[in-house]
Amino acid sequence: MSAPLRIGSRAARRLWLHANGLADNPSGAVDVMKTIRQLGFVQLDTIRNVTRAHHHILWSRNRNYRERSLWPFLRGRQLFEHFTHDASLIPMDVLPYWQRQFRRLGAKVSRADWYRSGLAQEDIRRIRERIAREGALSTHAFDTKAESREMWARPPHKKALEQMWYAGELATSHRENFVKFYDLGERVFPAALRQCPGEEKAADWLCDAALDRLGMATVGEVQRFWDAMDAREAKAWSERRDLVPLEVEGADGTWRAAWGVADIETRLAAAEGLSSHLRLLNPFDPAIRDRVRLERLFGFAYRNEMFVPKDQRIWGYYIYPLLEGDRFVGRLELKADRAAGWIQVTGFWPEPGVKWTAQRVAKLDRELTRFGRLAGIADIGWSVPRPA
Repeated sequence: MSAPLRIGSRAARRLWLHANGLADNPSGAVDVMKTIRQLGFVQLDTIRNVTRAHHHILWSRNRNYRERSLWPFLRGRQLFEHFTHDASLIPMDVLPYWQRQFRRLGAKVSRADWYRSGLAQEDIRRIRERIAREGALSTHAFDTKAESREMWARPPHKKALEQMWYAGELATSHRENFVKFYDLGERVFPAALRQCPGEEKAADWLCDAALDRLGMATVGEVQRFWDAMDAREAKAWSERRDLVPLEVEGADGTWRAAWGVADIETRLAAAEGLSSHLRLLNPFDPAIRDRVRLERLFGFAYRNEMFVPKDQRIWGYYIYPLLEGDRFVGRLELKADRAAGWIQVTGFWPEPGVKWTAQRVAKLDRELTRFGRLAGIADIGWSVPRPA
């Protein structure tokens, strides 16, 4: 094995931002599918703080993106929806390799669990037959009730729909006002793409695709990219591949072994240029999804506190990291009322050692104005002191 290629901390940060589409000026013609293919998938989220996460993630790569631009690709079968770290939209050409994930997730809940959910197998069969007969239906078409009032309690029919969805028996046909409509998988997934090439080949393809999008990564980071395999499978992949050994410097000056793609040196040379835009990132943005990797590369500690009790939060409910060039310079909390047409900055925390000059504040003002435009909001205000 050749000596590891050493990648300094700044080069590593720039390589990662280029891989995530956050290095160039966020303008030009919008190509939704190209962006999602570059990222691997885009995570969906039900919370609409200003705009939903999937729209924000795509907008961060191109300011000309609009909320209406995404869903035609799901209806047109260029994307399918399934579970990675959460519900996500994935390019349809990944489907053959995703068959193993249908089996993997489908096996997590047995039919015995469905019995315990309050629905007998006959009831589950009727749900499937009704969809087969009537076409795509949402959960609102069924009327079983949850057994408790706990936040995550779901009615029995919802559990059955989701289990069949995890297993690929059902698929998301489309969404209306973000409500998911379930149809038979055989009617949504193209027949030519429903055949798995084999468990090992599928795992290898997914790991290759993950490393291609990561550029440089440990085996654990490759495994976590899709969250579609266990550590043993990812390690076996690394032993079958002729990977480029690396040593990558972290923000704290320490070096760590990693693996790189075959054209890593070409990518490093191409990653020299970097936009100086200040970007408001979503909490679910793929550039910050792996919090350990984020802190190691950028020295930026971040956690999502939406489901943390209020008195235990460090920052707040929905916190947006602020990225300028290859440096995180602060974080914001925003609240919005789209119907009333306003956004308020309700929290602002500069990163230690970052001076908020008039130029940097002007960049933030422009970013907030553009972000408001995505949601159709023009009134941007501050309910906390604005940086001077």
